[in-house]
Amino acid sequence: MSPRPQYPNEPDDPRTRAYGQADNDPYRADAYRGDSYGNTSAYAADSYAADSYGGDPYGRDRYADPYPAQAKRARAPRPPRRGPQINTGLFIGGVLATAVVTALAAWLIAWIIRVISQRITETGKFGVWNPVSQDEYWFAVVGALCALLAGALWYVLQLTTPSPDQFFSWIVGLLIAAAVLLPLLLSQEWTTGIGTAIMHLVIGLPILFLISAMGSKSVESYR
Repeated sequence: MSPRPQYPNEPDDPRTRAYGQADNDPYRADAYRGDSYGNTSAYAADSYAADSYGGDPYGRDRYADPYPAQAKRARAPRPPRRGPQINTGLFIGGVLATAVVTALAAWLIAWIIRVISQRITETGKFGVWNPVSQDEYWFAVVGALCALLAGALWYVLQLTTPSPDQFFSWIVGLLIAAAVLLPLLLSQEWTTGIGTAIMHLVIGLPILFLISAMGSKSVESYR
């Protein structure tokens, strides 16, 4: 009796069962990792490889910012403002206090000069004295306004000049000198010139010293 012919992939064929088990084994390393010749099988090659998600076929980074320069310029912080950091509330309060002090000093000195001139006039030995051209309230108002203007000048110099305190001292000092000398040189009566010069000096000195001292205290830091 001749042997029964064997057909491919027949279950009864021992060779077919061996090879079929080897080919259908889900845990076989060669089925997913490669064959004996080092060739990677279809399962070993990842369909979502680095070329799909990890990079660009031309070598460019897929997740890189397409506009790096524009983004850096947009996110770059603005440079801080140069100059002193001034406590505005403290500065305004100091300027107003200086204006009050200057007004009181001008009113007081003008009143004292007027009282002295009246007493001298009453004696009749030196004629009529009127050394102050205006009354004491006028000098008080002028003194307060000058203090406010000096405070504004100090603030502007702090923001616009490299040595603001020195410039402020020079400007105010020269104005005081001019205010004292002009009445002495231009007044027809020497008593009026002296009285007006004294009043201008009384107004200028508090402004010169108080505004500078108060402004320095109101500066918190320099940048």
